[in-house]
Amino acid sequence: MRIKACRKAHFNAAHRLYRKDWSDEKNFQVFGKCSNPRYHGHNYELIVGVTGEVDPETGFLIDLKILKEYIKEEIEDSFDHKNLNEEVTEFKELNPTVENIAIVIWNRLRKRINPSYDIEVTLYETARNFVIYTGE
Repeated sequence: MRIKACRKAHFNAAHRLYRKDWSDEKNFQVFGKCSNPRYHGHNYELIVGVTGEVDPETGFLIDLKILKEYIKEEIEDSFDHKNLNEEVTEFKELNPTVENIAIVIWNRLRKRINPSYDIEVTLYETARNFVIYTGE
């Protein structure tokens, strides 16, 4: 029987949505106020879901203390109170949209979590805007 265990986390970060090869006018046309050259910020809410089989010996799917550590080390320590465009390696050339942020988070966690488990990242940029990425 498969089950999903989830851990919720939070980080605050600034970013700017833009393409370097576009003019400020085109960036504003496509990304609106999110292309502000002085950046803007969000209070991101993150839910990481891990799906797999329960270990009959421990009764755990995954030790949630371990998942908490992975999220802290891979995401919170790197993203919290940071300018994503300037301080997070993956976004030096990648536009830090909520979609791309979720994919980066998934990729970072995938390296740490047992490959026998499926991972799902739900990332809220605002209370009403969120994405879900499963690696597909």
